[in-house]
Amino acid sequence: MKFIDIENWNRKNHYNYFKQLDYPHFSICGNIDITIFYNYIKENDLPFFVSILYASTKAANDVKEFRYRIREDQVIEHKTVSPSFTVMTEGEVFSFCTSNFIEDFHQFKSNTIAEIENTKNNVRIEDEPGRDDLLYITCIPWISFTNLTHPISMNPVDSVPRIAWGKYFEDNGKIQLPLSVQAHHALVDGLHVGQYFQHFQEILDNPSKYL
Repeated sequence: MKFIDIENWNRKNHYNYFKQLDYPHFSICGNIDITIFYNYIKENDLPFFVSILYASTKAANDVKEFRYRIREDQVIEHKTVSPSFTVMTEGEVFSFCTSNFIEDFHQFKSNTIAEIENTKNNVRIEDEPGRDDLLYITCIPWISFTNLTHPISMNPVDSVPRIAWGKYFEDNGKIQLPLSVQAHHALVDGLHVGQYFQHFQEILDNPSKYL
């Protein structure tokens, strides 16, 4: 973790402007092509959710703006951020689950599956106190959505990006996955969300390289 020198930061003015808004978050939704990725994980018997979770988190770590966080009057950059995601439990209620990001996919997969199994028997809807080196991630597998917003408390300020994907669908022979990214505009611009989509697509197009 390191502190950003705000006074000499090239987005100082943007930061100061957006941080004082009542609702400084923005959201972008789009479809990503998972055709190659989907076929690869099916051929190799890999879990869909955990595989997409890995790809989405790795892509976020590749864009430094997704690792920025606001703490009171300071901005920090984490070296690595990890996914905090929703898991459906018995009774059709969800629980929050956190899995530390590991660059090696197979280690990440094993660790995440274990965390999911533990969470199913230990429902939790609160995040770890004081921890912001996270990405809040959810899956809406029932809907091929075109728009999505997340509930946010801004007191204290919440600058953790939200990532969600929905029900995949076929379009002209391609398998498309709706993807939503919500971020704090004081730290992240549309350009950076575009870079995130590009990094995500790179992983999806080359699964044998990353998984």
